[in-house]
Amino acid sequence: MAITAAMVKELRERTGAGMMECKKALVETDGNIEAAIEHMRKTGLTKADKKAGRTAAEGLINIKISADGKLAAIVEVNCETDFVTKGEDFRQFVDNIAQRVLDSQPADLDALLAMPISDSDTTSIEETRKNLIAKIGENMNVRRFALLKGQGNLAAYMHGSRIGVLVDVEGGDESLGKDLAMHIAASRPICVSEEEVPKEVIEKEKEIFSAQAAESGKPAEIIEKMISGRIKKFLKEVTLLGQPFVKDPDQTVEKLVKNAGARVITFIRYEVGEGIEKKQENFADEVMSQIKTS
Repeated sequence: MAITAAMVKELRERTGAGMMECKKALVETDGNIEAAIEHMRKTGLTKADKKAGRTAAEGLINIKISADGKLAAIVEVNCETDFVTKGEDFRQFVDNIAQRVLDSQPADLDALLAMPISDSDTTSIEETRKNLIAKIGENMNVRRFALLKGQGNLAAYMHGSRIGVLVDVEGGDESLGKDLAMHIAASRPICVSEEEVPKEVIEKEKEIFSAQAAESGKPAEIIEKMISGRIKKFLKEVTLLGQPFVKDPDQTVEKLVKNAGARVITFIRYEVGEGIEKKQENFADEVMSQIKTS
């Protein structure tokens, strides 16, 4: 029986498996979709869809830089457990994605997922992801990526495989770029300078400080000065230039950069799982629940 695109599409929608696996299952079952589903259940290829709702907050960061040093890519790919991040299949998957981002410069995540996983394998990244879920048995997500086109000199730093930083520096030398990238990894600034801090972030902090200061019972003019002082301190804490340099806390990053005759243009910092709400498991409760249902 001829296997049509519509049949493959229906099987994919019902199982969550990759296109090639669906086509293969249909060929083996002579186009019988129900038999193909049963076959795929036996081989574990329908696992991807069932695992899609599970929280994937572990994972890897990967960075790739072009040969001329003018373009860099950074990606985050998530899985459920740290154990999977140590496996060669997952690590190669992440590495291939980072290389694809660098080589093809996709417009967005959907465009990236539709691209082939590598030059030697035309299977799409999305299909490869689902196939890997079926093989390994954990949910996985290509969460985000970014491209940085250097106006100055690009520097990168990886803290293990969980934190990745790209920084674009005008002037200075290679060691300055590396030091700045390491500092950003450690100190978590949200932007380069105070002018770049979003107004809504500042307003939110003002509300918090105002509520705290109001409880002091001090006069209004004193409270205003307290709030102003706390905002200034906050801005230094969250901006790269305002922070004490991690390798020499007696000087700020702004002073370090100025002394080197350099300027920080921008940076990107990724940390695995940041912003993902993790489900908190109580091991004792989990064991008791299993005992009660056994």
